[in-house]
Amino acid sequence: MLKLEHSGTGEIFYATKQSAGFDICSNENTTVKSTEWALIKTGLRIVESLGAQKLTVGNELLSVIPEIQIRPRSGLALKHGVTVLNSPSTIDADYRGEIMVTIVNHSKNDFTIHKGDRIAQGVCALVVQLPGITVKEVERGIGGFGSSGKN
Repeated sequence: MLKLEHSGTGEIFYATKQSAGFDICSNENTTVKSTEWALIKTGLRIVESLGAQKLTVGNELLSVIPEIQIRPRSGLALKHGVTVLNSPSTIDADYRGEIMVTIVNHSKNDFTIHKGDRIAQGVCALVVQLPGITVKEVERGIGGFGSSGKN
């Protein structure tokens, strides 16, 4: 699975024993202007992954890989018109840079985010790579958002 490190502000937690998502907090103070978006630092990063696990289904040998999906918080969307722009976002198991969240403000009012505010939620999911698709060993950067290249 994945091991996370949090050097940011605010607590990372599951609200209940049956919560699928854990809360992700902002690690900076900023204002997202009306109808604009911003990239918010979280102080959260993946520090370890077990990598791909093999699973046999019928005669197929499949690779199962963990990911973190970044999803909106429903209360921010309902009360403030604020959500995660590219939702759900995928954080690959081999990404080691800081996890950041693209927040968009669909409302008519500017929205202020403070350090420690809960801005999104993370869900750990298992993904099956489709057989027959080539895996290229692209050198992954730590910059996020396009760090594995465009071509």
